Amino acid sequence: MNANHPESSPWAVSIAQVASRPGQSKSVDADFPAPSGIGDEVISIREGAPVHVSGSFDSIVDGLVLTASVTAPVTAECSRCLKPLNANHTITVTAFFPYAPDVHGQRRKGGRDEEEVDIIAGEEEGDDTYPLAGNNTFADIEALLRDNLVESLPLKPLCRPDCQGLCPQCGEDLNEHPDHHHEVSDIRWSALESLKAQLEAEAGDGK
Repeated sequence: MNANHPESSPWAVSIAQVASRPGQSKSVDADFPAPSGIGDEVISIREGAPVHVSGSFDSIVDGLVLTASVTAPVTAECSRCLKPLNANHTITVTAFFPYAPDVHGQRRKGGRDEEEVDIIAGEEEGDDTYPLAGNNTFADIEALLRDNLVESLPLKPLCRPDCQGLCPQCGEDLNEHPDHHHEVSDIRWSALESLKAQLEAEAGDGK
């Protein structure tokens, strides 16, 4: 994000109308480009793919709390049968955007007791905290999207929970051919079978 022009970021959300006004809300219902670096060769969200964010920024005394549903198109490969997967991945996020120190200080001077401010902050602030920009007029959600989507993607995606995978002998899809199997002999008995065949052959020659 450009610190001098935060509004130029495709992930910037204008929150000036609700900043420093506790009790106010700013709704968000829009598509944002997927940030880079989400996923790997097994499962990923393509950079620039539309990620839909639906929720709201709620203003409290010392910052904004974003609660939203995030839906992103995922490209993956089933870890058992290797079938390509294309589906929407939806998560719920909650994040805190604290006001910059100058605005925080102004709020304290405006009549709020310092102890009261600290109590409210302690109640509302969560583990996911992101800075505001442009003198608290913009919230940039690029890092928020990347962090939450990366953490939520499954390590071993499946086409379905009971996927049977592929035959280890020939690679046949066992989901499509559940009765598929191979006659496999135990190699531990192969020497005895060879000896048996040899003895039977010698017995036949002796007749």
